[in-house]
Amino acid sequence: MYAASTYTLPAQERTRLLVLGDSLTAGYGLPREEAFPVRLEAWLKQSGLDVQVINAGVSGDTTAGGLARLDWALGSPVPPYAVVALGSNDGLRGLAPAAMEKNLDAILTRLKARGVKVLLAGMYAPRNFGREYAAEYDAVFERVAKRHGAAFYPFFLEGVAGDPALNQADGIHPNPRGVARMVDGIGPHIRRFLAGS
Repeated sequence: MYAASTYTLPAQERTRLLVLGDSLTAGYGLPREEAFPVRLEAWLKQSGLDVQVINAGVSGDTTAGGLARLDWALGSPVPPYAVVALGSNDGLRGLAPAAMEKNLDAILTRLKARGVKVLLAGMYAPRNFGREYAAEYDAVFERVAKRHGAAFYPFFLEGVAGDPALNQADGIHPNPRGVARMVDGIGPHIRRFLAGS
């Protein structure tokens, strides 16, 4: 845990952070107060940062869907920070990693053009499509983050994927304990990202 005094945000009105994602951020199967953005906002506040976390998760969304609704999700005024957590549905559907990369590239390009700083959360492909597909898919996220100079968190479901105790009955979506684990994992990275270090 980082000491609350370690990081400070520039003096300004309350900082806003958009979380652009799918069911993993929308809070599928969970009470509203257990959704990832709500829990992240509480975690950040507890760690000393007053940040409004905007839930722009849509269940079932692919990277193409996220790109299509990006301008709507940004709203006005445009938030200065965004976490992009898309790609899990591309992998579940076996969609082409090259198309996913093109969509993520376009999302980060448009965010950068609007002055939004980005943290890209990666995913790992389901292994049922074979090693070649998995290797191609898994490599996309870090490559896109590097290309755009974005902050990067390798696996959004780190410590949660595959653990029945941390997932709902479908084995895919995190339960409240799983969301808490996700927040504990990515939270320090988001905190440093928001503080610009």
